[in-house]
Amino acid sequence: MEQLVFELAAPEPPRLANFLPGRNAELLAALADFSGPASPDTGMLLWGAPASGKTHLLVATVAYAEVAGATARYFAAAHEVDDGVTAAPGALVAVDRIDEADAAAAGRLFTLFNALKVAGGRLICAARVPPAQLALREDLRTRLGWGLVYEVLPLSDEEKTAALAAHARERGFELHADVIDYLLRHGRRDLRSLLATLAALDRRSLATKRAISVAMVRDWLQQEREWDRRLGA
Repeated sequence: MEQLVFELAAPEPPRLANFLPGRNAELLAALADFSGPASPDTGMLLWGAPASGKTHLLVATVAYAEVAGATARYFAAAHEVDDGVTAAPGALVAVDRIDEADAAAAGRLFTLFNALKVAGGRLICAARVPPAQLALREDLRTRLGWGLVYEVLPLSDEEKTAALAAHARERGFELHADVIDYLLRHGRRDLRSLLATLAALDRRSLATKRAISVAMVRDWLQQEREWDRRLGA
């Protein structure tokens, strides 16, 4: 159990490089460009179904901007953005779940967008619906629609299989088809969980000096469920 706690407590942080792209390759390239200092755009909106990877991409874009030397911040919800958020020159601000913003939060986002535009900064937001369906004040919705808008497309099972195999190869090991099939049928299927599981299996494989197999995945998932059960007890 101690080993499982270690594995669950140390997932890889979200990065553009460890996002399973599928049909989102163009989006990943756009995020890298948008987070750079030479980006001509002020706003960018990502939208898509729950668990499609929007939060991963926002956090990863903030990290990418920080590596490039920019001031960058991530907010998990629109109501967390307060009046103290400053628009430093070239800053990048990422705001998740803007479709849940109330009138006060939307007002602060509108003010922040305008301040970032003046300062040469950037605002990237995520929502579950496209701009036309956002229940936000019209001036904010319009400004978000002016910028780059991308749907985060979920991976099909075939794309998940190919992406997991490719991601494993990038980490330096092979993930066989029967292992991926078992993981997709019995594990959590969202991108964040798949990547965390892959990283944990890699660590376990290195620690035990055993190749990743269906038996290893089955054992890991059983331990994970036991850990979840204990947390919920």
